Amino acid sequence: MRVPVPDEILPADALGRVHLVGIGGAGLSGIARILLARGVEVSGSDGADSPTLAALRAAGATVHLGHDGAHLDHLGPDDTVVVSTAVRETNPEVVEATRRGLRLLPRSAALAAVMAGRRVVAVAGTHGKTTTTSLLTVALRAAGADPTYAVGGDLADTGTNAAEGTGTEFVAEADESDGAFLVYSPHAAVVTNVEADHLDSWGTEEAYRAAFEDFLDRIDPEGFCVLVVDDPGAAHLADVAEARGLRTVRVGESDGPDPRLDVRASGLRFAGRTSTFTVHDGDVALGEVELQIPGRHYVLDALAALACGLRLGHDPDALRAGLASFTGTRRRMEHLGSRGGVAVYDSYAHHPAEIAGDLQAARAVAGSGRVLVVFQPHLVSRTRLLGVEMGRALGLADDVVVLDVYLAREDADPAVTGALVAGAVPLAADAVVHEPDRDAAVARLVDRARPGDLVLTLGAGDVTALAPVLLAALPEGPEEAADPEGTGRGPA
Repeated sequence: MRVPVPDEILPADALGRVHLVGIGGAGLSGIARILLARGVEVSGSDGADSPTLAALRAAGATVHLGHDGAHLDHLGPDDTVVVSTAVRETNPEVVEATRRGLRLLPRSAALAAVMAGRRVVAVAGTHGKTTTTSLLTVALRAAGADPTYAVGGDLADTGTNAAEGTGTEFVAEADESDGAFLVYSPHAAVVTNVEADHLDSWGTEEAYRAAFEDFLDRIDPEGFCVLVVDDPGAAHLADVAEARGLRTVRVGESDGPDPRLDVRASGLRFAGRTSTFTVHDGDVALGEVELQIPGRHYVLDALAALACGLRLGHDPDALRAGLASFTGTRRRMEHLGSRGGVAVYDSYAHHPAEIAGDLQAARAVAGSGRVLVVFQPHLVSRTRLLGVEMGRALGLADDVVVLDVYLAREDADPAVTGALVAGAVPLAADAVVHEPDRDAAVARLVDRARPGDLVLTLGAGDVTALAPVLLAALPEGPEEAADPEGTGRGPA
């Protein structure tokens, strides 16, 4: 639901006790972790238990399973209820908070409250926000900055999506889907790309792109913005930023000097799970970075993070070392294990450009092996608008299974199913199937996978749950059969 943003954003220490409805989600769980670290009394509720809820309980939060207005009984008039965008207005806790006149905040305002008093760096863009925010966080930590951070996924380096740091900087993923990024007032910002998405919220592509222009006006005039201008949408935004007098840092790929670029990557090389490139800041070569994540889109994410760290004044060598140490973010081309010579990966990609980027990376990792995908479209509204493009992007795989649409906050539409996506995949008929039954989808992949192949579970919904099922169902290789205690995990 859309809870209005208040005219005045109070700092976190003025919120009283805080109850978060939907506390287990990526956004609210991060806010809860930071509040707990600052000594705020935190409670919350969610529909199902999870490792995230267990971690929050261990950190001191009171967490309820299920939603009930009675969960707010301990709150007084000076306390706060934070509501996830996935929660509907009929939720009994929202109804009770409204009846009692309690302070209600959307996720965006709650995050702005914990940002208060810090030098904020906001990472925005249609794709790559989570990875870029994670890369920047790890790079700054390596440079000794120890920022507070809030990311939309768990960092492999820390095992969590948010933490309170001792430094002055606050690195945050700035979500445009519901306009949250228009609530923040960052000192600096990164924009990875701008492509039409979330039109269920914005209505038109023009309105979506205009929101990014409005985001520029939220940046401190004494600050700066880093834009990946290899993307046409971000390149246009860079022109707008410069016209408004905002300090603008343009980054991108070029093997030679390029007057349009302030920081560039050259000599891109990909081998297995690694991506290597050389960084140039103007005319100065800063050296090589070898990332432990595959794909050109991740190189550009890392380049943007590095450029931001440089303009914040941090040591180039320390930043490069931080990027080289980065081992990934959960659900972003995450290697979950191998069995019988088949590597299983999981990724959150759900927009056509993200799908294409991850499949290109998967192809590099697989080498001479095939790439098999089980894809779950996310949201009826997105599938209606982009389903055909999703299918075309999936044509980069060798074999594709499409599940039905993950509904999230929307109601089903019988005219918009996985069949819309499957019908647009440009592969032979026997290489594509729309399979709503999840057990049948796993069985098909197990039947078709061969040693040397890579299987990718893909989508922003609960398709990730199929990965461990798939790993368990794949036949063992000779070495695994001889070592039943082996985990099967390790490099592809």
